Amino acid sequence: MTLPLNPAMAATFAPPVMEARRWLDGVTFPPDRPLLNVSQAAPVDPPPEGLRRAIAEAAMNDPAAHLYGPVLGLPELRAEVAAQWSAAYGGAIAPAEVAITQGCNQAFCAILSTLAGAGDEVILPTPWYFNHKMWLDMQGIATVPLATGASLIPDAAAAARLITPRTRAIVLVSPNNPGGVEYPAETLRAFFDLARAHGIALIVDETYRDFDARSGAPHDLFADPDWQGTLVHLYSFSKAYRLTGHRVGAIVADARQLAEVEKFLDCVAICPSQLGQIGALWGMRNLSQWVAGERDEILARRAAMQGAFADLPGWRLMGCGAYFAYVAQDTGLPSPDLARRLVREAGVLMLPGTMFMPAGDPAGAAQMRIAFANVDRAGIAELARRLAGWHP
Repeated sequence: MTLPLNPAMAATFAPPVMEARRWLDGVTFPPDRPLLNVSQAAPVDPPPEGLRRAIAEAAMNDPAAHLYGPVLGLPELRAEVAAQWSAAYGGAIAPAEVAITQGCNQAFCAILSTLAGAGDEVILPTPWYFNHKMWLDMQGIATVPLATGASLIPDAAAAARLITPRTRAIVLVSPNNPGGVEYPAETLRAFFDLARAHGIALIVDETYRDFDARSGAPHDLFADPDWQGTLVHLYSFSKAYRLTGHRVGAIVADARQLAEVEKFLDCVAICPSQLGQIGALWGMRNLSQWVAGERDEILARRAAMQGAFADLPGWRLMGCGAYFAYVAQDTGLPSPDLARRLVREAGVLMLPGTMFMPAGDPAGAAQMRIAFANVDRAGIAELARRLAGWHP
């Protein structure tokens, strides 16, 4: 006998990164050709020592760090985000317009729970971030794909044609996961104007904002005096401060919307991790130069990827930035088959484009995502060497 299963959950695909890890079962990698894992981009090193000491100090000497905290996060961290974001984006953000969550995925789930329910629609550009699609499927919310073509940059005019009375939000990720592209400020402004005109939300996931190659603010949306009620900004502290295991993310949105978010968070987590928030706050106050160095290294790896793939037979970069490269492949194999063979025959683990596309979309079968942030420049050169030397 098995328990009954929610049909929406049963229809949701398995977590892609976990599926890909299972391809490693039973495969051995010789010492002279160890596994190159470019399937997931997340820091593998611990946070800087000063941040770890701040967490340790709180764990040992701050009794409140082990208790429930405010559902929407520590007031000091909310205020710090509001102040730094106001300065960075040239706008006015109040602490009451910031919520802290258990990672950016929870931020997405929380805000979507306040905006849409079963039978509603949300527009996602393709290729999409698969966890966004998974959450919409679990909730019975229809995902409306917005094709981005060879540029991987979504077009607001094309999105306008997809809006219906059931549309509740448009979701953009910039710098993009999986595509790596940085959306121009003009693109974000066009989507903001579109969303406001239709009375729907524009959700901008800026998890990778700290690694944007451009100087200055990537958009001016927070400078709009009426950003509240249209714009929702999502962020993750995991990448900048190596806090993946502590799960700390953020939402910036209208305070009235966050009052609804509080209901969701109170049920699923009660409050974000106190120690993770303490670490994030310490990082915001003390690690700006260190984060700048991390950004420089990621940009150097991006340049190494662009150089390595410039003339690589059978492979073409479509987008490259932040933690990701998105590539077209011309090996003659569908990308899921290619991904499995590369594990066994080249010692490379990467994700097929089909994991980021609607089922049956032929584009996904000819595309791959490479998460290069955990591979140094020598590793990137080795990746290119293995791909050049492998043939179906």
